[in-house]
Amino acid sequence: MTNRQRAADELLDAVGPAFSKLRRSSLLQVEHPISAKDLSRTLVLNIVMEHTQDSADEVTVGAVAELLGVDPSVASRMVSDNIKAGYLVRAASQQDGRRTVLHLSPEGVELMARFRRHQRSAFEYITADWSERDRLEFARLMLKYVDSVAHLPDRHAAEDDRAT
Repeated sequence: MTNRQRAADELLDAVGPAFSKLRRSSLLQVEHPISAKDLSRTLVLNIVMEHTQDSADEVTVGAVAELLGVDPSVASRMVSDNIKAGYLVRAASQQDGRRTVLHLSPEGVELMARFRRHQRSAFEYITADWSERDRLEFARLMLKYVDSVAHLPDRHAAEDDRAT
């Protein structure tokens, strides 16, 4: 193994622990503080916002459970907490009146706007000593990475289809 291959392996092996450190980091209370409770609420609010923003998709408690990878009872409690806090509202489905779907309330929209400002502020604070080029390149690559993660189910399905 060449020194270059070893350096590449070491760099790639460091990615997992880096993600773990990032997840544990408490530095994210930068400029627009978000309470720990509201931070956990944004997990659900993000799902509802992302899946209803640019499409006619409807989000149910079951969809929240599936997308978060949690038991339906856990998702139900998370959704109920958001409803009690005033961030989500339940409504009858426009596609199937027997189903109940979730929508962000005006307070939920405001919390998510505040959360986005908080995230950007944290990113700018953390990367303050980076060049503008490095900041934008990292942001581009992070978005590419997240997009690749989002398409993993499609890739697995295609691989399964080829295998049969």
